[in-house]
Amino acid sequence: MWTGCAIYTLAATTFCNLSVSRARISIGEGPMSYRQIPLDALIINRANDRHGELENETAAIAWLFNNFEQHMRNLAKDIVSSGEVFEPPLVFPEGDKFVVFDGNRRMTCLKLLDKPRRAPTVELQEFFSEQRSKWPGDFPHSIHGQIETDRDRIDDILFRRHTGNQGGVGQTTWDDRMKSNFVNRTGMGGGFNVADEIEKRLTEANMLPRKKIPRSSLNRLLSSDVFRNRAGFSVNKGKFELTHAEPMVLRALRRIADDLAEKKIVLADIWDVDGKRAYLDQLETESALPTAAHAIRRDNAANPHISKAVRAVPVPTRIAKPHNRTTLIPNVIFSVVWAGSTQRHRAIWEELQFHLNLADHPNAISVLFRVLVELSAQNYIDRTKLATVSSGDNLAKRVLRVAEDMHKQGKIDKKYFELLQKFPQADALLSADTLNRYVHSPNFAPSPDHLRALWDWMADFIVHCLNS
Repeated sequence: MWTGCAIYTLAATTFCNLSVSRARISIGEGPMSYRQIPLDALIINRANDRHGELENETAAIAWLFNNFEQHMRNLAKDIVSSGEVFEPPLVFPEGDKFVVFDGNRRMTCLKLLDKPRRAPTVELQEFFSEQRSKWPGDFPHSIHGQIETDRDRIDDILFRRHTGNQGGVGQTTWDDRMKSNFVNRTGMGGGFNVADEIEKRLTEANMLPRKKIPRSSLNRLLSSDVFRNRAGFSVNKGKFELTHAEPMVLRALRRIADDLAEKKIVLADIWDVDGKRAYLDQLETESALPTAAHAIRRDNAANPHISKAVRAVPVPTRIAKPHNRTTLIPNVIFSVVWAGSTQRHRAIWEELQFHLNLADHPNAISVLFRVLVELSAQNYIDRTKLATVSSGDNLAKRVLRVAEDMHKQGKIDKKYFELLQKFPQADALLSADTLNRYVHSPNFAPSPDHLRALWDWMADFIVHCLNS
């Protein structure tokens, strides 16, 4: 059933197909290559912008079915009935494997048709086994793929796609969260070019490196205010604002620009959240970044020439002030950068912010909130390798040890630290004892007002833990 020049079929290996492929490559798309790729060599992208960073390929496959099961079933049926995939996946080589950057849904279906036991549930395993039995002719174990070795070009391609869904069979449109994941990962499409502003300021200070700065890598590294703030600035309403003393900020930006220009740090090193954090952590250990001692204080009245001060931790940006706060986590944007290791934390956070109503679900909210506090504190302990915590420590002691380290590192001020010191006190309403009684006491019922107060008390602590 393979037609003469269908370059996007699974078995496109003829000379005619290759000729058409080359012809298509030359039409305003730049250099790229097409080749047959074994299905076993394809890796479903754990950092797909549809969901943000997840732990691994298995988690990425499960996410697709948790969120788009009917679309995935429709797509699998369409592939089987056609006996082919009409568009090749866009992949990036990684060792002897190829990470899928566009076509993750299609390739997931194909990989599960090849090996139905990899489907996340028994029902889906049966579904893909049944569909596999309907495949016309021999099932292909490789696919014609579009290989791109330039990650910036991959992002350019992704940014211009996803413009229709056709009931799940065609490419699906990105929703606001998916677009936000893309902007936070790449720095593209955010309305403000960080690299432009940094180059301008370094030029004015005669600190611009002689070699060209890879601007896309610079934008990617500083794509989120959490990372920008570590370098001493933020972007507020499309404007560059210093959060720390300008000489220290320029020194940090010069170091980052030098490392990128000299290729001491390349795009692959800062591709994901963990890579960005690792690089900035390295700079911090070398005292190359501004510290809390260099933070600009709010004192505009005394000196009108000082730029608008911003706290060392990015302030949540108000989206819309509700008349009545109906969820535990208010409807504001918190500057949390979600990594693959914090996807459970993110799922709980979003349930508490968007799905569980305080009036209807106070018991579920109280239990989930305790889980979020515990997981967040453990994330800080794991990320910082905090030596003052032992495996037998309870939640109260863990939170206290984390708070002590945050205060020591200048992440929280003395006043907030003193509030957190009350967490282990059994007689305090805002305490670990209260959270434990939410879970274990048959008579201790949570109230919406008390839960709101607990969140307001612990919010900054949790955000610091998640961003560690």
